[in-house]
Amino acid sequence: MIRCIAIDDEPLALELLQDNISKVPFLQLVAACDNAMEALQVMEQQPVDLVFLDIQMPGLTGLQLIQSMTVKPMFILITAYEKYALDGFNLSVVDYLVKPVALDRFIKACYKAKELFELKNVASKENTTPANAEYFFVNVEYSLVKITIADIVYIEGLKDYIKIHLKSSSKPVVTRMLMKTIEDQLPAKQFIRIHKSYIVAVPFITSIRKTSLFIGNIELPVSDHYRDAITALTAK
Repeated sequence: MIRCIAIDDEPLALELLQDNISKVPFLQLVAACDNAMEALQVMEQQPVDLVFLDIQMPGLTGLQLIQSMTVKPMFILITAYEKYALDGFNLSVVDYLVKPVALDRFIKACYKAKELFELKNVASKENTTPANAEYFFVNVEYSLVKITIADIVYIEGLKDYIKIHLKSSSKPVVTRMLMKTIEDQLPAKQFIRIHKSYIVAVPFITSIRKTSLFIGNIELPVSDHYRDAITALTAK
């Protein structure tokens, strides 16, 4: 099932959107919101794969919502204005629907999202990393991004997402993945789990304290649960 959310500030339009979603068997509506800020709160609390989004809304507009998100689900824009189509596609939306939207056109857009969703899932399942691998790929928005293992400085967990901090880039790579999943892909001799939210590359550790360690000027917490691993590391 594709978990989706509907956002529109017009009550009748939102009601119609919910009704259309209910007719698509592979969609699961997790929330219907009449403003973008409410939708952001929902997406912080639970994973969402697809967003049906109006553009012209008071406060935060639909396009501003997309631009504000670091980790983006799929978006289908539904609006009364054709003039925003180019802006939408520049933001890599799945489809752009102009109100009033016929049901067959709505379903066609949903199948486009389903195809993309399945392609990303297949790529993720096939992305097994051999023990001697030098790199792997992660899903970032609508692309697969290559991550060189030796370039990883540390990894930060954020609920259902992770930030991969790289030596070669000031901007981390953000992808939807569990910490356990990425931990299983990393060579155990090169990486160490120090906290439920942090995995660090051993070569980049510069100093260790009782409750934290440093990677250059960056201080990361060490939890009691993983302290034995740090002790074993310093004993070598």
